[in-house]
Formats: sequence, structure tokens, C-alpha cells
Amino acid sequence: MAAVEIVSFGYLHDEPPAAHLTIDLRHHFRDPHVSPELRHMTTDDKPVRAAVLGTPGIAALALAAAAAVEAFTSGPSAGNVTVADGCAGGRHRAPTFARVLAELLSDAGHDVTVRHRDIDRPVVQR
Repeated sequence: MAAVEIVSFGYLHDEPPAAHLTIDLRHHFRDPHVSPELRHMTTDDKPVRAAVLGTPGIAALALAAAAAVEAFTSGPSAGNVTVADGCAGGRHRAPTFARVLAELLSDAGHDVTVRHRDIDRPVVQR
């Protein structure tokens, strides 16, 4: 199986990283940042993961992204694949989604690495 790199990031920190597939989580999925009690947490905190994973559509999107990666890796010029997924600040939705996608792809036999580009950056004030 091909190697897959997943990079989570925040659009408000810098440009999206180069990737074969970029997933924008900003507009369609619940943002934990709007909850004061979750704002300064990250995906490392269970309440953040619960909030993100409880959002309708997120599981279906993860399955669709995994299917897209499978398509990329099965093509005639198949090679390593990079997936970038971003939210506003890169601390909540994107890293949670990245972990879910990584688990799906690992279970399918891919060698997966995950990098959270902006998870340790300061909370974006908006």
C-alpha cells in the first residue's frame, strides 16, 4: 500500500500546504472555537473530539476522503499521497478529522503519518 501523509492546518495561520487532496472544514462543520469552554483546548482534549465527531456529516466525509485516497493510490501512477485538511485555527476540527482519517486509512493497510501544522499555535482571536 502507498504511504499517506495527512497534514492538518489552520487557514488563519498560513497558506494551505501542498497536497493531492485538500479538505476545507471551515464552513460546514460545527466549530468548537465558538464555545468558550472549548476554545483553548485542542483535539487532545476529549470534549473537543466529542464536539467535532458529533457534528452531522463528519463521519461520512471521512469515509469519502478515505475512498478518494484509495482512488489516488490505485491509479496507474500511484505513489505517495498527501491529504491536507484545514479549519480556521488548526486546533479543533482539522486535527480531529486528520486522526479519524488516519485510522481509517491505517485499517485499510496504508502507512500513514499525521502532522498537525498549527495545533500548538496561539488561539486565533476573531
